[in-house]
Amino acid sequence: MGIPACRGGEAAVFSIADCSFLGRRWPLPWFNPLIVPARPFPQWAIRVFSSGRFEALCFDGSLKRRRTAQFRSARRLSSSERDYDLQAAFDDFVVVNFYHFVHLNNPEAEVSNHLLFLQGRDIHGRIYINEQGINAQYSGPRVDAMAYVDWVKQDHRFCDVLVQISPSPAGHAFPRLRLRYKPSLVQLEGGSSHLPLVDPEMRATPLTPSEWKSRLQGTDEESPERKTLILDVRNGYEWDIGHFRGAQRPDVDCFRSTTFGQSESADSDPLAGVDKENTYILMYCTGGIRCDVYSTILREKGFKNLFTLSGGVSNYLRSEGPEEWVGNLFVFDSRLSLQPAAYNPETEDKSEENVVAFAKCYICQSPVNELRHRNCANLDCNLLFLCCSGCVEKMNGCCCSDCTTAPRLRPPLVGSQRYTKWHIYRDSKA
Repeated sequence: MGIPACRGGEAAVFSIADCSFLGRRWPLPWFNPLIVPARPFPQWAIRVFSSGRFEALCFDGSLKRRRTAQFRSARRLSSSERDYDLQAAFDDFVVVNFYHFVHLNNPEAEVSNHLLFLQGRDIHGRIYINEQGINAQYSGPRVDAMAYVDWVKQDHRFCDVLVQISPSPAGHAFPRLRLRYKPSLVQLEGGSSHLPLVDPEMRATPLTPSEWKSRLQGTDEESPERKTLILDVRNGYEWDIGHFRGAQRPDVDCFRSTTFGQSESADSDPLAGVDKENTYILMYCTGGIRCDVYSTILREKGFKNLFTLSGGVSNYLRSEGPEEWVGNLFVFDSRLSLQPAAYNPETEDKSEENVVAFAKCYICQSPVNELRHRNCANLDCNLLFLCCSGCVEKMNGCCCSDCTTAPRLRPPLVGSQRYTKWHIYRDSKA
């Protein structure tokens, strides 16, 4: 390649601080340092100028054009960088989740800035921004996914955001990118813009995963005599494939309609009749945002001792493994169900012990071996349900006998497949 500082080495290492695009739109994957193989590599090429500058060229597949950036210096790989696998950085897909409550004066401008940064990067998912902060769930090659995380964290308002990362072996877990202003960061009846989300005093007290485990195991020294209630702030179908021991199944099909602490029915509301002054309420959800949002409602209803699991179940499984957890974790992307080992591979043996006497087929109530929901083949039903293989075959992928005679039927799903748009099935019949 002819780079004197890298002669005899297999890669050139460039510092982003030397880049001619610093402070402007960055055209290349943003990892620091930028490591470019000297051996042939399809995405990259290097040119050396007599002035001593270096130019890295990258073919931007989304824009169908070649783009460049110039650097003032280069060096060889250090011993710690030698194992870096650039090809794996492009091939290794991950799902990233994070949220943060902070007051934003001009959220529309923030949306524009985020869209500008992500232009040309291979990111799919849902990223919502408003006056109260950001809520992001997206997938992409690790190099692009982490580039966005690094860029967001450079903003002092988001520097301490907790980022959750999980593998996505099949590639993208979302069909496309939706990055926009949204009045409510989560779906809630009546919206959430009126709630004091940016005031930490109005949200529940966050517990680290180890503190949460101590509370569940009754070993917390601060509250040995207080009554403790575990509140699953998710949907019932999420509980069906995995939950913390002792948590009641929520009688909720959509978080938007959650009314915990707002009714007198003990059958549907686990907080009905609870002593608001003296009961410790431990709230958990997948990634933490639903608990944080709903805790402000409960705080306004007079509940004093509210605690949330910081980072949600995904953070707990990464830190503590499946101890006190039963089953898998439901996720709102194409993967649907993740084993605890997806967050912490070292706990794989424990995860296998953690299976599933509680999970039942929606149709026949027999035990199911696969903790993964499917959608009803009737497009106008589309119910998410657990089903044994026998009932899948018997009901042609439908959830009930009425759906088997519906006018808009899709073929039964095979394995871990997901349904696509209706017109695909309609047109294939024509």
